[in-house]
Amino acid sequence: MKAIVTGASSGLGRDMALYLAELGYDLALVARNQARLDTVAQEAQRIAAAHGNKTTTIETVTLDLSQRHACEQLFARYRDERIDLLVNNAGFGLFGDFTDTPLDRELEMINLNVVSYHVLTKLFVRKFRRDGRCRLLNVCSAAGFLVGPRLATYYATKNYTLKLTLAVAQELRRDRVPVTVSALCPGPVDTHFNATAGGEFLTPGASSRAVARYAIDKTLAGKLIIVPTWQVKAGLFAARFLPWSAQLRIMDRYDRGR
Repeated sequence: MKAIVTGASSGLGRDMALYLAELGYDLALVARNQARLDTVAQEAQRIAAAHGNKTTTIETVTLDLSQRHACEQLFARYRDERIDLLVNNAGFGLFGDFTDTPLDRELEMINLNVVSYHVLTKLFVRKFRRDGRCRLLNVCSAAGFLVGPRLATYYATKNYTLKLTLAVAQELRRDRVPVTVSALCPGPVDTHFNATAGGEFLTPGASSRAVARYAIDKTLAGKLIIVPTWQVKAGLFAARFLPWSAQLRIMDRYDRGR
């Protein structure tokens, strides 16, 4: 079995990669930072060996997936190889009022959070339809169900990726294709997200390791929407009954910039 994990140099991507190594997967780890990828690869190799998977192969692929050609390059590298699982995880956020945040940084976010997910989902789902018995996990967010003042562009990107994932999953289900597509929708997770985004949430982040393991387990079980914690499940359920005006005021207080 082989899995590709994007954004694998830290946070959820790193923790999902380590868990997949524990489960016996060969890995292709993708990110921009080669040094961090090498560190994760070494750790994954040790974990694999400790669990009796001494023949596990781990590759590192240094690419900037905010560039479309890099997404196509990644697909071309694995077009003719059996891939059992693709984890689309690379992405980042940006706190700040919409009129204040830098346009170039927002466009970079859209390219990474939206365009790369779109391109990789399309290319690999086409491949998976031919290969069969494959799984795809798009790391979306609870933000995909909501609106986010002070994180307007980030929430918009996650709305896109969540709705894309759900629609593709239904098309595969309708056609009885033996491929599953899942959307991971956590709330805040204890990663480098806040530091990169320049802000923080009112509630502390969930354990990245726990979310990663839960996400992989549910993906391998074929679950469509994966919400790791009961607090986020309860919040999303309550949001269904709130008018937009109330939801906007609540989220404006919840997403706090520095």
